[in-house]
Amino acid sequence: MSKPLVAAVSLLLLSAAPRVGANEPLPPALAGLDAQVESVREAFKVPGIAVAVVKDGELVFAGGWGEREVGKPGKVDGDTLFSIASITKAFTSASLSILADEGKLDMDDRVIDHLPWFRMADAYVTREMRIRDLLVHRSGLGLGAGDLLFWPPSDYDTREVVERLANVPIEGGFRDRYAYDNVLYAVAQLVIEEVSGERYADFVRTRLFEPVGMASTRIDSNALRPSDTNVAMGHARPGFTGDPEPVPAMSWSNNTAAGGIYSSVNDMAKWMRVQLDGGVLEGEGEDAKRLFSAKRHEAMWTLVTPIPIRAPAVPELAATKPNFAGYGEAWSLSDYRGRRLVWHTGGWPGMVSRLTLVPELDLGVVVLTNQEAGAAFNAVTMHVLDAYMDAPATDWVAAYAAAVGKGGDRAEEDWAKHVAARDAKSKPSLPLRGYAATYADPWYGDVVVEQDGRGLRMRFSRTPQLVGTLEHWQHDSFIVRWDDRTLNADAFVNFSLDQDGRVLGARMEAVSPLTDFSFDFHDLRLVPVGKD
Repeated sequence: MSKPLVAAVSLLLLSAAPRVGANEPLPPALAGLDAQVESVREAFKVPGIAVAVVKDGELVFAGGWGEREVGKPGKVDGDTLFSIASITKAFTSASLSILADEGKLDMDDRVIDHLPWFRMADAYVTREMRIRDLLVHRSGLGLGAGDLLFWPPSDYDTREVVERLANVPIEGGFRDRYAYDNVLYAVAQLVIEEVSGERYADFVRTRLFEPVGMASTRIDSNALRPSDTNVAMGHARPGFTGDPEPVPAMSWSNNTAAGGIYSSVNDMAKWMRVQLDGGVLEGEGEDAKRLFSAKRHEAMWTLVTPIPIRAPAVPELAATKPNFAGYGEAWSLSDYRGRRLVWHTGGWPGMVSRLTLVPELDLGVVVLTNQEAGAAFNAVTMHVLDAYMDAPATDWVAAYAAAVGKGGDRAEEDWAKHVAARDAKSKPSLPLRGYAATYADPWYGDVVVEQDGRGLRMRFSRTPQLVGTLEHWQHDSFIVRWDDRTLNADAFVNFSLDQDGRVLGARMEAVSPLTDFSFDFHDLRLVPVGKD
């Protein structure tokens, strides 16, 4: 789609897109939700948003606003399927809890007790890694370490992803500090399969989706059926500031346990009710039918890994600063206005989401969106929380817009520093063919740099989407501009040479601080192994 057409369609959908089911009255507490969501969509250029709210065991609202895909017919409603991304992690945790309830594993079992071949880059971590450690982001891996094994989609299978963990660098001490990762959920996926004797997808479908009644939820995009026509398309803003454009479809079939699930707000409302009921599916007391035990439910919601509390990005967000913050077994834990929150966000190419539970109020809200704007799901979530807490009126759209603006300003300042330090008149030390080679990284694999009629091209051998052109920056540094501009992940490529002018290796780093942390280029140690 051309940019003028995208812009025109964006203006149309942002100016006139009523909530699906607009004739149905909102409950009194949510009387301002229509205006809030439309304001959010306009401020952050989000084509479509779906929201569900549960209160005191009842679904009080589920609906949608806007378009499933820019420029195509199809409105978002309560049944529209979105990627819920990392909100999937709670389903993986619940699966392990079910197996623990059945005595098939213990959360304190060593991983090697179930996967004897499992290896981390440190022998002590390998030996001491427990099943619980797979869920709580304190392994010593850096932020997002290993994500390039499956983000963007690669052709590695889950076993290969986990085997490559043996070479993913460890940056911190074991159980020393919080650093969010996805790759250890691939290990959890294999543990579930080994212990249950079932494919992860089958276990989750039969032991979680079916008992909860999540009939339309799919384990990943590969599981979408021809009849699944009510599916949102993800969108991104190239350069972080352009108009929303559709992004290529993606599946995490090699790490489904970290973020693969597609669901609707109607189905997620059922999941929230079970969570708020402590795992009870139906009935009461000793006769209650449970998804998992009360003991395991409490453990999943217990803080394991503390998270440092930092000041909000802008003063307008001061009320969001928690008194405590941490991570449990696949749940973020903090507080807001004196009430405990149990929540999680999800980030996926083109889609981001948030699910938030307030146990004290028996309240849950889920917000699913089809554009990469975390400010959008936060502004909607905080509006709903305030409505049920009788909180002072706050312009959350303006507050989060201020934070986005500040982040953009910092990114511009960062780029300006690079430009100021650049020697634009410098030339590469070698002719372009001197940089062309197959480069190997111990954990990712091969990255190919080749020369063609357009100059130097870079291709990640196991990731079809990571193909781009190297533009000279200065000296022996280049910038790779990916062909898919919706990735927003251009990176510096810095070659090092020996005393004879031969390339020793290359390091990479994302150009923009706004690039998603899952593009962990900085962990690559590329060494030439062959010349083209």
